Amino acid sequence: MKIDRDYLFSTLADLIRINSINPTLAATGPGEAEIADYVATALGSLGLEVRKLESQPGRVSVLGILRGTRTSNTPESGDAKNLMLNAHYDTVGIEGMPEPFSAAIRDGKMFGRGSYDMKGSLAAQMAAVKAIVDSGDRPRGDVIIAAVADEEYGSIGTFDVIRHFKDNTQINAAIVTEPTAARICLAHKGYLWIEIETIGRAAHGSKFESGIDANMMMGRFLSELDQLERDLRARPPHPLLGPPSLHAAMIHGGEGLSTYAASCKLQIERRTIPGETESQVVRELQAIVDRLAAADSTFRATVRSYFVRDPFEIPRDARVVRAVERASARVLARAPEYIGDTPWMDAALLQAAGIETVVIGPAGGGAHAAVEWVELESVAQIAAILAETAMDFCA
Repeated sequence: MKIDRDYLFSTLADLIRINSINPTLAATGPGEAEIADYVATALGSLGLEVRKLESQPGRVSVLGILRGTRTSNTPESGDAKNLMLNAHYDTVGIEGMPEPFSAAIRDGKMFGRGSYDMKGSLAAQMAAVKAIVDSGDRPRGDVIIAAVADEEYGSIGTFDVIRHFKDNTQINAAIVTEPTAARICLAHKGYLWIEIETIGRAAHGSKFESGIDANMMMGRFLSELDQLERDLRARPPHPLLGPPSLHAAMIHGGEGLSTYAASCKLQIERRTIPGETESQVVRELQAIVDRLAAADSTFRATVRSYFVRDPFEIPRDARVVRAVERASARVLARAPEYIGDTPWMDAALLQAAGIETVVIGPAGGGAHAAVEWVELESVAQIAAILAETAMDFCA
């Protein structure tokens, strides 16, 4: 597979120059409509079947399908498989960035918001499919590019893709191309957002006999939470991800300096490893509340989990992992490295939907930071790895 580097780097520059800030994260963010139009046109020019998915106004994901030579999905058609390449093209905001949309090149790096997270990956996917088209040697199975909206917040794009293919073409495996410095990522952490509210009783600050201070109650809870956090980090670690963890992210209590606080609310982020569940995490926090309530009849608190993203893990001997391993070894001329990563990715959603999923992407830095870049040679390597993997897996 020969990668058209001019196409790859010019496409990446075009993607960076399009403002696709997620409007949920920044009020002035335009969303993904403009970049969706660009990607749809580019994929159509490569001869792919193009479909747009828009579950909310302006929040558009794009599918490009390169049909294989297999004529049907029946068992008689053989062992050909369909492979999805998944990348998000929404970005976080640009506050404090000196050159958010410049696509400037310096020292083998291209700069700009989304260059690393993860427009470099999307450009690599597009160049990989172009390499297959240019070769004239299509695989038997289908290769699908999924350029998705909203990964930076709610992942509505990948949810749309999952719903679409549930009733349409079967997807046997997916490669999420989040940046990994060309290492094969087999696992990542999940997380829960949990609210703890301690409940007091409002009273004038001079009336200690009437008031119950919810903030003081939260202090007791925080002391116990600190011990739980230490206990979590002492548990047997996941071999790729390490131990689970938590942190007390935000707290608010009280309405006035001379009033006993009637309520105090604490938002906790709990990072999970494979094998942990929402119910387990909530039980551990509820156990703290129950112990404190047993020790003091005035202690009242509630535990509420309000946002959950599960962890992800795939076996090293999975078919798609083996295909990526073979392609990486050919392109990089060395045995690939295997890693786990701590940030959450859409890989967990695809895996939960029954789609065998692995993660690999380019090198770079500055995700969500004031200076963001991607290494161009690494983007070219990922494009080659994706093309080789598609020809192998979909054979």
